[in-house]
Amino acid sequence: MGPLGFESVTFWLNQWHQGTEGALDELTRLVYQDLRRLAAHYLRDEHSAPTFQATALVHELYLRISSVRDVEWQSRSQFISVAAQIMRRILIDHARKRLTAKRDPGAAAPFEEGIAPPTFDVLVIDQVLQRMTSSFPRHAQIVELRFFGGLDSPEIAEALGISVRTVERDWRFAKAWLQNEISV
Repeated sequence: MGPLGFESVTFWLNQWHQGTEGALDELTRLVYQDLRRLAAHYLRDEHSAPTFQATALVHELYLRISSVRDVEWQSRSQFISVAAQIMRRILIDHARKRLTAKRDPGAAAPFEEGIAPPTFDVLVIDQVLQRMTSSFPRHAQIVELRFFGGLDSPEIAEALGISVRTVERDWRFAKAWLQNEISV
C-alpha cells in the first residue's frame, strides 16, 4: 500500500463518495484487473462465439457505476458485489434486446459495434434468482456474489457480514435449490 493509503480501494471509495475529482478513475485503476476478471468469469460460461468482450463489459459497467453516488462504501468486497449486480443487469438488458431483435428482424442492432450478444440464457438465470430472492434472499446474494461476482467464501462472508461457515452451508443449499429449479 502506498503512502497515506493512496493505494487503498476503501480510501478511493470514500473519496469518490465525497465527490473528489478523479477518485473514480483512481479507483478503477486499482480494481480494473478484478473487474476484468469478473467480466471474464461472466462470459466464460458462454457456449459459442461470438461473445461479449470482457473489456466492453467493464467499460459499460464503468459508465453505469459512475452514476452511483449514494452508496456509503465500506470495502472492496462491497464494491465488487455492486459491480457484479450491475454486470448482471447489463447482460440481462442485452439478452432482452437480443430477444426483441429476434422477434422484429427489421429492428436496429441492439449492440454496440464490436459487441455480440451472450449465448448462455442469462434471462433464465435471472428468473430463477428472482424466485430464490423472494424465498431465500441471503442465499440468492451468495449465488450472485459467487457466480456473477467471482468472490470466494471469505470475501462473500466479509461482504455480507456473516461467517464463512454460514456462506458455505448456504451455498450448498442454494446449489441444490437452483439445480432443482433449473431442471424442472
